[in-house]
Amino acid sequence: MQYLHGGDLIARQLAAQGVTAIYGLCGGHIAPIFNSCEANGIALIDVRHEQAAGHAADAHARLTRNIGVAVVTAGPGVTDAVTAVANAYHARSPMILIGGAAPLHTRGQGALQEMPQTEMFQTFTKASFTIDNTADIPAKFHEAFQLALNGRPGPVFIEVPIDILYGTLPEADIFPKVEVTPVEPELNAMQQIFELVRAAQRPVLIAGSQVYWDDASAALRELTDQTGMPVYTNGGGRGTLPMTHPHCFKLTRGKALKEADLALVIGTPLDFRLRYGQGWHDGIKLIQIENDPAELNHNREADVAMIADSRLVLEALAEGLQGVCYDEWLADVTRMEQAKTAKQAEWEALDDAPVNHFRFGAEINQFIDEDTILIGDGGDIVSASAKAIAVTKPGRWLDPGALGCLGVGVPFALAAQFLNPDKKVLVISGDGSFGFNGFEFETAVRFNLPLVAIVGLDGAWGQIKNPTKTMLGQAAGTTLAHTRYDKVVEALGGYGELVETPDEIGPALARAFASGKPACVNVVLDPAGLAKTNASTPYIV
Repeated sequence: MQYLHGGDLIARQLAAQGVTAIYGLCGGHIAPIFNSCEANGIALIDVRHEQAAGHAADAHARLTRNIGVAVVTAGPGVTDAVTAVANAYHARSPMILIGGAAPLHTRGQGALQEMPQTEMFQTFTKASFTIDNTADIPAKFHEAFQLALNGRPGPVFIEVPIDILYGTLPEADIFPKVEVTPVEPELNAMQQIFELVRAAQRPVLIAGSQVYWDDASAALRELTDQTGMPVYTNGGGRGTLPMTHPHCFKLTRGKALKEADLALVIGTPLDFRLRYGQGWHDGIKLIQIENDPAELNHNREADVAMIADSRLVLEALAEGLQGVCYDEWLADVTRMEQAKTAKQAEWEALDDAPVNHFRFGAEINQFIDEDTILIGDGGDIVSASAKAIAVTKPGRWLDPGALGCLGVGVPFALAAQFLNPDKKVLVISGDGSFGFNGFEFETAVRFNLPLVAIVGLDGAWGQIKNPTKTMLGQAAGTTLAHTRYDKVVEALGGYGELVETPDEIGPALARAFASGKPACVNVVLDPAGLAKTNASTPYIV
């Protein structure tokens, strides 16, 4: 009789959930899991640092709206992945981190790489636990999938001691795939929402990551097409309404909120990105639709706060608001946006060499197509580029999220390119952020994943340097070398180019993608580029 070890059970349960790849770095504590992947149709993408494994699993989860999995060895393998788990928690991403561990029978005796791992994750996961019986593996993983995917999506840490992994069973039941159950809107709250929206003259809809997770793009478009309600997208919500749509705006959210009489905020926390719900119009009404009860009435009391599936809410609004129209207010917001766009267009047309940040973003926007998957990894370079780039489909823009974690770029791209071999995957990276996980280009080369990174090279931690210098007169510890990152990627087996003028950016990107290799286009930027456009702002608000 052929017995199943713990690694077999884990791989079988992952496969049943539809997981097609795991990301990790080898170690004796986790070898049975790695060895069981191929037989269960799961690709093993082994990286050069566990943080990268965690970030890749995060991106895998976001792009599939399913579980993403990272597998790391005990002790330092687990601690290396901590930042990625914290980032996934703040970004509401249902990744699973599987950590190896010392044997249960020697626990507390000082085994190699033994440490209190589950305790470490308890404040920034939805669950963190140890499996202490081989037979429990399928049920415990199924439970973890339920927790990670339902309600507010988020990460789970599962510690599997080595003796549990090597334990065997003659057979085991594998649980079926976890499906997310949509939460129906509460009828009384929905009626209050209808009353507030019908009474409003200047409403604003802010569509956040939950609109993406709930697959609510069509419902969002139907509502705004029908009513003319202005829409701003946030975080993972970018692209849920095409940013080229006449009702989608990106430069005037703060100004609009100072004039609006109603804010319909869907799946977007009232955090620093929305100025904690403060500084809005004095008489504004607030409707919050969330999947996380902790976010309701957080920082600002809502007039209606409801846990519900955003697609169901938007569909109900589209059906119940027929005949309601906000054309006059839409025209006002359009004029606001046009004024901002005209000013930014001047910046995007700058022919400066070194290149201005906004021109950098504009050249990228000219190059990409609607299916290009863009990954933002940096400070000033991403903030400027995001203002110039129009994302037109859901799931085509990935950034760290609310934690603002640098180094996600190439790891996110590994997962994106694996899942979408027919699409362009482009990382927009600062030179500072590239240094965190740029060595993962070696992983991309090994797995023949022809992702491209375009690096904004200004020789500084610009988002820190510029405001700190303004506030304190100097900015210690913020200078970087003008490194040939393109040559680094070439040395790892990829393709690289250095670009020094704005008109060279598009052709260089075309050659990078045409090379069929992982590639880096290294663009020399003006260190004072944002200051020249009065667009550089302190990172602390």
